[in-house]
Amino acid sequence: MPADLTALPPIAILGAGSMGGAIARGLSRSGLAGGGVTTTNRSRAKAAELDGLDGVTSVALEANPTANTDAAAAADVVLVGVKPPMVPDLLREIAPSLRPGAIVVSLAAGVTIATFEQLLGGVAVLRSMPNTPALVGRGVTGLAAGSQADADAVATVRRLFETVGAVVEVPEAQIDALSTISGSGPAYFFLLVEEFTKAAVGKGFSPAESQLLAEQTFIGAAALLEASEDDPAALRRRVTSPKGTTERAVAVLQDAKLDEVFARATDAALARAKELAQGG
Repeated sequence: MPADLTALPPIAILGAGSMGGAIARGLSRSGLAGGGVTTTNRSRAKAAELDGLDGVTSVALEANPTANTDAAAAADVVLVGVKPPMVPDLLREIAPSLRPGAIVVSLAAGVTIATFEQLLGGVAVLRSMPNTPALVGRGVTGLAAGSQADADAVATVRRLFETVGAVVEVPEAQIDALSTISGSGPAYFFLLVEEFTKAAVGKGFSPAESQLLAEQTFIGAAALLEASEDDPAALRRRVTSPKGTTERAVAVLQDAKLDEVFARATDAALARAKELAQGG
């Protein structure tokens, strides 16, 4: 939770899908949404998932076609969470309704700050890159400020995202690279858990036992890392007794050149991010 416990101003989340919904839930849990949070979604069913959260009002476009402009007009901070191809039309729609001094935050991958600023005029714009652990309040969000976003705007948006985890401020040029680490990173972790589970099954454990062993080993290791003052390398060495079984296993993993594998994987993700930014 942010160290500053001052209530946040009115917030609108336009296109509150998985990520927008996670942020709405984080704001609700934090108790900092004093100005209220309004979310919009196309369907009544999706809107109903958030409606009723403390401090949150959720509106379906099926029920109210002007929900986006209404929500934007009532907010000091507007988060844009629709799919990237839909962003330009939404920005044109809400531009006349924005309050003076409003802050607009992009949740849309691949859409540049320049696109937002061009379509919105002199509005303070920030581009964000949250990740899915925000769903449980343990996310990490990359945040890049546009040319019109002053220190107060950045501080407000930082506090907003701190309700769902940690925040790292970066230049926009680094947002795509950040997405290959923290944005895509949960998928890499889940893949490791999948493969570790398969290895356990291969050693004769039942699927349920294998899943428990793999998941809790990684979850416990992550908790230990968080609680420890040591870095991952030091913790690894502590588990790896000289000439022991772990040392033999780690040697196999190192022989596989995991450093190069992760470098290639993140390079591939970055190349794809650049393609998406160009409409590919």
